Amino acid sequence: MSVDLQSQARFDVDAESRRFPLQSNAWSATAARAQLHYVSGKGGTGKSTMAAALALALAAQGRRVLLVEVEGRQGIAPLFGFDSLPPTETLIETTERGGEVIALPIDVSHAFLEYLAVNYKLGIAGKALKRMGLVDFVTGLAPGLKDVIITGKIMECVEAVNKDKSRVYDAVVVDAPPTGRITTFLDVTTAMAELAKGGPIVQQADRVASLVHSEQTMVHLVTLLEALPVQETLDAIAELRAKDFHLGAVIVNRASERLLPERVASDAANGVVDAAVLESYLRKVGLDPSAAEGLRREVIEYAVRYQAQSECAAAIERAGVEPLTLPSLDGGVDRAAIEEIARKLAEQGVE
Repeated sequence: MSVDLQSQARFDVDAESRRFPLQSNAWSATAARAQLHYVSGKGGTGKSTMAAALALALAAQGRRVLLVEVEGRQGIAPLFGFDSLPPTETLIETTERGGEVIALPIDVSHAFLEYLAVNYKLGIAGKALKRMGLVDFVTGLAPGLKDVIITGKIMECVEAVNKDKSRVYDAVVVDAPPTGRITTFLDVTTAMAELAKGGPIVQQADRVASLVHSEQTMVHLVTLLEALPVQETLDAIAELRAKDFHLGAVIVNRASERLLPERVASDAANGVVDAAVLESYLRKVGLDPSAAEGLRREVIEYAVRYQAQSECAAAIERAGVEPLTLPSLDGGVDRAAIEEIARKLAEQGVE
C-alpha cells in the first residue's frame, strides 16, 4: 500500500504531537535539593557538554556552581572559550542573576600533594616527591588510589564553607567517568576502606561513601537513542540501583523530532512511500518534481532512524525512567550551544 502524503499528513507536525517532547517532569524534587551532581554517559553521547550545560542551568538561578572535570582531558575549557584551565578553581562564567560557574579540572598529582600536606604535613617533602617522580609512581601503583584522591577532593569542595559557615558552592557538577565504570568510580572508597586498616584514608573513605550514597548526591546519565548507548545506560541504571546510589535524570541527547504522523512514519520505515504522490505534492508547492525520488529516500531514511529511536526510548521508559530530552542543535558545540542546552534543561524543570 502506498502512503498518500497529501491527504493523510502534513510534514510540519506541531510540537505537542511529537514522540519525544521537550517538556517533562524528569527533574525530581530530590534532584532539585541535591548539592552534588555526577554526569556520566557512554563516550560520544555528549556527557561533558551536558555537565557544562547543567552547571550553567543551575547557575542561572543565581547559584555559585563548581564544574569539576576528573579525566584530565581539558574538555571543559573549549566549551567556555578557553584553551586550557589550571588545576585550581577558576571563574569561567557569570549569569544575569548573579550566578557563577567555577571550573576545576582535577589534576591527580596536584590533589595528592594537597592530601599529603593536609593529612601528613608533607608540604615541602611532598613537592620533593613530585620532583623525583614518586607521586605518579605511587598513584599508579595502588589500584583505585587515583579515584580515591579525586572523590576525596570533590568531597572537600562540597563541604567547603565560608567564614560565616555558609557553603562555598551551592552545587557541584562533576563531568564523571563513562557509564562503563561510573559505579566502580563512586564505590571505590568503600573498597579502599576495606583494604586499609585505619588512619586518614579510612576516615576519608567513610565520609565520601556517606556523601555519595546520600540524597545530597545524584547520578545523571546521558545517552543517545541508539542501541549501544541505551544498553549501556540500562546496565548503569541497574548497577546504580543495586549499589543504592540515587539516580537523577536520564538525559536523551540529539533526539529526532517527529516530522510525520505515526502511520506515515511506520509505512515509510518499511520503504512504502509513493514517489508519484511526492511529485504531485512538489508541483503543488512550486518545486521541481524531479526531486521526488531523492525526497522519497530521505523520508525513508528519516522514518527508519525515527523508528529505531522510538524503540530505544521505549526501552528507557520500561526501566521506569522519564527522560529529559534534547534535540540536535545545528553547528558545533560552543559557548552559545551550551547556553541553548542550559535553557532547554531549565524548560524541563532543572533548577
